[in-house]
Amino acid sequence: MKTIKNKKIKQRMRKHRKIRSEISGTKEIPRLSVFKSNKYVYAQIIDDTKATTLVCADSLKMKGKVMDNAKEVGKNIAKVAIEKNISKVVFDRGGFVYTGRIKAIADAAREGGLKF
Repeated sequence: MKTIKNKKIKQRMRKHRKIRSEISGTKEIPRLSVFKSNKYVYAQIIDDTKATTLVCADSLKMKGKVMDNAKEVGKNIAKVAIEKNISKVVFDRGGFVYTGRIKAIADAAREGGLKF
């Protein structure tokens, strides 16, 4: 594994490993994984038994404020997931604190019809 020098990233990765040891996605209830960078947010719905990504959404081509983009990503992933008959997921916050953009994605996905 790559050596990480930044203390904050080390702490987030430690939290993420702890979270991933407790949750995993199945075919019936896949995992909604969220990642945020300084500019963008990414969301994937993953089936961990087959190690495949079922649905993905990101804010790479979106213009506007970062929080508005996060809400839009949550709506988009929920819409595509419902089209693929995925209604229940397990939420994986990726070691990030559940505030701000992470919470915005989760709330928008819930409004879009996903249950978690």
